[in-house]
Amino acid sequence: MRVLFLAALAATLPRALHAQANPDSQENIAVTATRVPSAVVDLPAGVTVIDRRTIEERGYVSLVDALAAVPGLRVVQTGGPGSQSSVFIRGTNSNHVLVLRDGVPVNDPGDPGGAFNFGVDTLEDVERIEIVRGPMSSLYGSGAIGGVINLITRHGAGLPHGHATLAGGAPRAGLAQADIAGGFGIWDYSANAEGLSERGFDQTPSRERPVYTGEVDGDRSKQAQVELGATLLPDTRVSVLLRARDAKYGYDEQDFDAGNATGYDASLFGRLGVTSKLLDGVWDTRLYLTRVQDDRRYTIGFYADDPNATQEDSRYHGRRTDAQWDNTLHAPDVSVLTANSVTFGYEHQSDQADSKINEVFGGTPYLSTVRAHDDTDSGYAGLQSTLLKRIALTGQLREDATTLAGSAFTWRLGGVLDMPETLSHLKASYGTGFRAPALYDRYGIDSFGYVGNPALRPERSEGYEAGWVAELPVTPKQSASVGVTYFSNRIRNLIQVEYAPDFLSSTPVNIASARAQGIETTVTYKAAPWVQADLTYTYTDARDLGAHTQLPRRPYNQGSADLRLMPVRGVVIAPELLYVGSFQDFITTDDGLPATPYVGRSRSGLIFNLNATWQATRTVELFAWGKNLGNSTFEPANGYQTPGASVLAGARLRF
Repeated sequence: MRVLFLAALAATLPRALHAQANPDSQENIAVTATRVPSAVVDLPAGVTVIDRRTIEERGYVSLVDALAAVPGLRVVQTGGPGSQSSVFIRGTNSNHVLVLRDGVPVNDPGDPGGAFNFGVDTLEDVERIEIVRGPMSSLYGSGAIGGVINLITRHGAGLPHGHATLAGGAPRAGLAQADIAGGFGIWDYSANAEGLSERGFDQTPSRERPVYTGEVDGDRSKQAQVELGATLLPDTRVSVLLRARDAKYGYDEQDFDAGNATGYDASLFGRLGVTSKLLDGVWDTRLYLTRVQDDRRYTIGFYADDPNATQEDSRYHGRRTDAQWDNTLHAPDVSVLTANSVTFGYEHQSDQADSKINEVFGGTPYLSTVRAHDDTDSGYAGLQSTLLKRIALTGQLREDATTLAGSAFTWRLGGVLDMPETLSHLKASYGTGFRAPALYDRYGIDSFGYVGNPALRPERSEGYEAGWVAELPVTPKQSASVGVTYFSNRIRNLIQVEYAPDFLSSTPVNIASARAQGIETTVTYKAAPWVQADLTYTYTDARDLGAHTQLPRRPYNQGSADLRLMPVRGVVIAPELLYVGSFQDFITTDDGLPATPYVGRSRSGLIFNLNATWQATRTVELFAWGKNLGNSTFEPANGYQTPGASVLAGARLRF
């Protein structure tokens, strides 16, 4: 009843809040939801596009910054910059989010859950981010139960152009960025580099007085990317891309604040690609061969005052080789069916994990290892069409066959009804998803009796959504849009560790199930040419169906408010307000110890950011970015405090 009440409440938002949208503008076009560039309004899925202008105006330096205001998405950072960060989409688990780079999956096979760490990647090489919410395994395979996040990189073309950025801030921080791109003859090129250094903050909450020391956990990261392309034949391009990134950062033990813990995270992404338009543009084809390497190391040195005598030297190594052949056929109109396209393709993926955890806690050593690999072969096909020039239809299906975990068939159907009489759209979709067991789930072992289970089956999901979007003019100078979406996702065969009666051994088994449902609402209001407001609110009810409890770190209520103000020509002021309601979590007391009971409610939080840019001349831009200016002590994960107030100011030179 509560969900139905919220749906009715959202649907009755003041009718004065209507919107205009230009479906041809780049921020309203997405490719990830169907593999075919399509207007967002015609996609039967929750889609958010964060373009380059938004990244720069709102001062987004990291993925954590950029994703925090996306409806239906919760970012959980266990500490400051560089620290482990997870994303939950529509109440599903963090390893139910598949991350892509230009359509290539980059989740880390060396991670025990096969998840992606959102805490270390910066955005200098990213042109746009497309987030698609809902089951998307029928397009992208394992891991896309909650949705996908596609990082689309910057490419070169045209006359040489680029920029250089230099900034500094408080507490002590520095940022340097540079890129250049262009083309000549048959060649095109792009290159960019970025370095970020932050003194940081203490990740331990100040409320934990016995263990809080005030020591800071800083971060130093750098990344560089180079791409070279050649159009050897008309409409046929060959390219080579290489991206390297590494980060070094401090982190805290949850029950001790010694400042002697350091994390190292490095990745290498290499890609050889061929794209071509054949048959006078009727057939688009793409062949990518990609290699992804992830290497992480966590160390904790001996500290005499540590009552737990904690020491660590753990290493995680993940390797992935991915070959993709993707195709789109633009079919002619057939009677009442127009804008027809057929997609199909094949993917081979080879994953390898070689990881070792080596810890000592309270004088007791703990060892855990996994060394395994798996191959997956996949085929997919899809259709996209418009019926009677009014109903946009999409359908996809995919079969994934793994060497070790068997096969999985997934599918998705959706449609969007255009109702020009009311200047609105109705959308609905239904789809299935799956996540293959991680290599650690199947082959990991530890010194406390854990043994992986090679017989694990994939986790499975079935989900649907239905929504309404109105895009109506208010006055010649005012416009607004209102969107309301109800979503539901049921997941079975969830993998959970089961202990023997004597607790001396354990193994993962497919015994859990969960359900996540809720409402996403968005409002965009352009009150004048110089002011625009973007508001979001998400209600999520995510539950463990076996234990009948709310899933941890998934709040019922979450929302954001972003403004874009242009008080004078060339000046953009962008305030941002982020709200996270209270949520179930694993609680630590003010003494820094596990609470009794261990699971309880963690408090809500409110974060205020303020960013400003000034286009001083045609080539010079000045900016100032303020994060958490209210100095909130909100804990995104209980026992880990959000970074305090910071300011970064600098200049960007374009040429």
